Amino acid sequence: MPAGVPLRQYLTFTAAALLTMFCGSQVVHSYYHPLRDLNYYIEREIKSQRLREVVPQPGGATNSSNEVR
Repeated sequence: MPAGVPLRQYLTFTAAALLTMFCGSQVVHSYYHPLRDLNYYIEREIKSQRLREVVPQPGGATNSSNEVR
């Protein structure tokens, strides 16, 4: 195994690290509730994307600020 560590010790450490990560993420989700308002943020982003869409103007006219007048 890596760095001369026995398989049993390697697997024990890996299992402990994995369990700790799972518990930590569960605590974060229980305390902060990051997914509670996910639908609100999705809807807000969809609306902002719709507002950013460029609607072609009739007659092919453009309102570019880079035009020389």
